[in-house]
Amino acid sequence: MELYLIRHGIAEERRVDIKDEERSLTKEGRQKTEKVAERLKKLGLHFDLIATSPLTRARQTAEILISTGLSSQLEECSYLGPDGCLESWVLNWLSPKTYSSDSQLALVGHEPDLSTWAEILLWGQAKATLVLKKAGMIGVKLPEKGSPLGRSQMFWLTPPKYLL
Repeated sequence: MELYLIRHGIAEERRVDIKDEERSLTKEGRQKTEKVAERLKKLGLHFDLIATSPLTRARQTAEILISTGLSSQLEECSYLGPDGCLESWVLNWLSPKTYSSDSQLALVGHEPDLSTWAEILLWGQAKATLVLKKAGMIGVKLPEKGSPLGRSQMFWLTPPKYLL
C-alpha cells in the first residue's frame, strides 16, 4: 500500500479572534493547492481514499484534491488532527480495514505530525530530519505484512515548488 502524506495549503495566520481549528486556506493557499493537485493529476495519480484532518484548512485542501479528480472518496479522520498518534491510527483506523497491496491512500494533515509519522514509518522513530512544506507531499510504501512502523520505504518527497 502507498500512503501519500499531504500537508494542507497556506492558511490564515493565527489570530485571537479565530479558533485554530477554523483557520481557512488563504487565496494564495487555494491557488497553490489547486496547481499542485492539477499537476498530481497530470502525473497520473489517483487515490482510493483521501483521509483528512477535521481542521478547516486540511479539509479544504482535501476538497481541492477531490474536485481535481484525484479521488472520489473523502473521509474525516480525527487521528490526522494536530498531535495525532500514528500508532493509534495504525491500530484503530488502518488495520481494521482491508486494502489491497496496490491501494493508494492520501492523508491530509499538519506539521510536524506528518513528517514525524513518515519518520516513524521509515525508521521506527522520529528524527526531526524531514520537513514537509505546505501543499507538499511524502510518499511511503507500507510493507504487505506486519507492522509498518520502521519497515516502510519512502518513494516520494516533493515540496510544492517542484510541482508548480
